[in-house]
Amino acid sequence: MSPTRRTFIKSVSAIGGAVGLAGIPTLAFAENAPRTSKPAVDRAPAPLNILILGGTGFTGPEQVEYATARGHHVTLFNRNKTRPDFFKGRVDQLIGDLNGDVSALKGKSFDVVIDNPTTLPNWVRNAASALKGHTKHYMFISTMSVYPDNSHPGMDESDGLTPLPAGLDAYAVSADDARRYYGALKTESEKEVERQYPGISTIIRPGLIVGPLDKSDRFTYWPVRIDKGGEVMAPGNPSDPVQIIDSRDLAEWMIRMAEGRVLGTYNACGPSTPLSMIDMLAGIKAVTTAGAEFTWVPADFLRANGVNGWRHMPVWMNPAGATAGFTSRSNAKALAKGLTFRPLAVTAKETLDWHKTRPPEEQKTLDDGAIAGIPAAKEAAVLALWHAKQKNGS
Repeated sequence: MSPTRRTFIKSVSAIGGAVGLAGIPTLAFAENAPRTSKPAVDRAPAPLNILILGGTGFTGPEQVEYATARGHHVTLFNRNKTRPDFFKGRVDQLIGDLNGDVSALKGKSFDVVIDNPTTLPNWVRNAASALKGHTKHYMFISTMSVYPDNSHPGMDESDGLTPLPAGLDAYAVSADDARRYYGALKTESEKEVERQYPGISTIIRPGLIVGPLDKSDRFTYWPVRIDKGGEVMAPGNPSDPVQIIDSRDLAEWMIRMAEGRVLGTYNACGPSTPLSMIDMLAGIKAVTTAGAEFTWVPADFLRANGVNGWRHMPVWMNPAGATAGFTSRSNAKALAKGLTFRPLAVTAKETLDWHKTRPPEEQKTLDDGAIAGIPAAKEAAVLALWHAKQKNGS
């Protein structure tokens, strides 16, 4: 039996995949109200009628902000559960469920549809029962988790995708299967998009999406930890590659892609030039005043002591063997279509500022490493073991 949207999102929120799910807020200002001050934005050459599926979760709010600033008319379709009525009075709101009732979409047409939250192909099929033939352009946020082969740096969009396991019905999966076969189901969702909207689709495969209000903590850990100062455990080698994309850069680029009706498939990862782990950590340190000092601990020692890349050392993945290319995917196609990146310092500073406004229970979750990052006690213990090893010369 297919899981409900709520059950599914809960089941996959802890996946160490390459993309955060819609349903995790990312606005750079107060969580309970849209931002009141915005940077100056040029108007688009022509206004579009845009439907955003979701829109109050992760990248969606940033899409709304940028699209409305550019002069587009925006309609949201969602369950009105994540920050209800967040954009009330500023955009049109349609209530429904991609995994259930989509009747609110019937009889309506749009220049472009932006599909943020879909993770199961039946959500695409269900929405298409109302939208097929009623849009000129369908944009789908997928994930780089669709790639089963991450063995080489610089791999691009032409690489093979994760197949469904034999016997799995992609249109009737359990919550456990949805979690286990996340990449395969995203792959099948992409195929369903292409079946329902042939010749008018854009597939966006983001890497790790970061920025203010990202409750996955998969980047937030580092600004928060470095801001505390002291000895900070850094994973692997300083030169190990990492890739991140600010949710605002992703959102704004997608709106510009909609304006140009750019079709095709694109890896949305950043930045525009290679970023190493030391570049990222040093860049974050530059926006703090705590005087953190980094101790680099080799990947094999971390693994031997129960410290895992991505989960305990967020953003980082050991660039060896099967994961050699996981954090160095090619973004050349996206760059050629105008993907740009704000400075790391801006993302780091605004993420840290936002974290300091979070409720105490959320801050404690990050301190405990419940979602991402390593608990302080575990970090200290592993650092002590590493120093002992160095001292003994073993």
